Amino acid sequence: MKTPAGRECLHFHGDYYRGRNIEECRLLKQNGQDWSPDLCATCPVPDIIRANSCQFMQLKVTVSRSLFTFFQRRVQVNAFCEKTQRNVSEPQIGCGKCHDLPFNFEVKE
Repeated sequence: MKTPAGRECLHFHGDYYRGRNIEECRLLKQNGQDWSPDLCATCPVPDIIRANSCQFMQLKVTVSRSLFTFFQRRVQVNAFCEKTQRNVSEPQIGCGKCHDLPFNFEVKE
């Protein structure tokens, strides 16, 4: 579903049936965080999902304010791989163990 920022996200849910106007981020709700529409503009989760669709990677998100942008809240993402049981440093790439690179082609002369 499209977020208020105009990007597709699996975790955003909007209910507009018969005049309802209920919007929520189910990933933030699952982690006990409050959601507001301005968070969708800078949220990295849609880009992570588009780049890496690993079924074993679990995302944990928190809403925080950085030191330099004190008035702007941002979504921080921590990823964990359930298959290798370790933290993922770059969620866009993954842990590197779940999906091996394709085999190399050799050209014989």
